[in-house]
Amino acid sequence: MAMKPIRGNEHESQEQLREDLRQLSSTIEELMHATADDSRENVARLRERAEAKLVETRQRLSASGERVRHQAQDSMECADQYVRSNPWKSVGYGAALGVVVGLILGRS
Repeated sequence: MAMKPIRGNEHESQEQLREDLRQLSSTIEELMHATADDSRENVARLRERAEAKLVETRQRLSASGERVRHQAQDSMECADQYVRSNPWKSVGYGAALGVVVGLILGRS
């Protein structure tokens, strides 16, 4: 399965987006509770729209989180299968990576 790697900045921006959406969700909930007693038609319509958007956003976030979880599981299963199928190759790759990282850190 081909996977797109999550780069540091993309991951950070996704986390920031999630946090922003959590805060937005919280704010909208507070607004809905605060305006629950208001009987004006306009406010009631806005509340319904905000509530629908909130439910939709939560569902999208949940689906996105589930998709990321499945992708991570698939990646782990692929890596596990590869290592079990090619144990000596995997040891060689690990050793080569260790040498490269050691050289890079040694230069610093």
